[in-house]
Amino acid sequence: MAVLAGFVDSIAGGGGLITIPSMLIAGIPPLDALGTNKLQGMFGATSATISYARRGHVQLKTQLPMAFMALIGGGVGALIASVLPTKILGSAIPFLLIAIGLFFALKPNLTDTDSHRRITPFLFGATFVPMIGLYDGVFGPGAGSFYMLGFVLLAGFGMLKATAHTKLINLGSNVGGFLMFLVTGSILWKVGIVMGIGQFIGAQIGSSLAMRIGAKIIKPLLVISCFAMATKLLADPTHPVRLWLGW
Repeated sequence: MAVLAGFVDSIAGGGGLITIPSMLIAGIPPLDALGTNKLQGMFGATSATISYARRGHVQLKTQLPMAFMALIGGGVGALIASVLPTKILGSAIPFLLIAIGLFFALKPNLTDTDSHRRITPFLFGATFVPMIGLYDGVFGPGAGSFYMLGFVLLAGFGMLKATAHTKLINLGSNVGGFLMFLVTGSILWKVGIVMGIGQFIGAQIGSSLAMRIGAKIIKPLLVISCFAMATKLLADPTHPVRLWLGW
């Protein structure tokens, strides 16, 4: 499951919705599953980031400040997760993911070529990045898709460049969340490291494929990932919308 999650996450995001249910099915308590997921997710994000950086798709030195902002956001999000009513977030996220999936599915001319930038890198890193990092720490599912949307719509990145930069920023918010879970002791180290090795392998395969094929695989897999994540969240019997409708 970790290899599969690393493969999918390195291209389109959404690996957490493969690994977390797998850990829960294996009998791991929810809080430990969330903390362990941050540990093993760092392996995949690091693997994909290294792979993209080697081919020059992301400049690590220039993007580190942005990753640091994501780290702060992820740490703060994990810290306040226990007091924030996540049901409010949970009710809205599936529909946001569906909207993102429709955007990428229906918008023409989404290629690997950069387009018009609508916001400066400083403003993007100071506002959008920590905001999504905060969400990643509090809730998690779809954070990579939200980063992708921001890089494409606001930063004007092409699909491949956006994917490469998303992995580095996602690594930042993962580290921030991991540090908070480390404090609470909610991490199963042996499970997390073994899964991390799988994530590393899967991310190497996925990022290599993305760099060979580019937008032709990134776009459809991103759309599928968004709809799959939305379906998985709405399929939860405890989801607020299902409870409200009496399903």
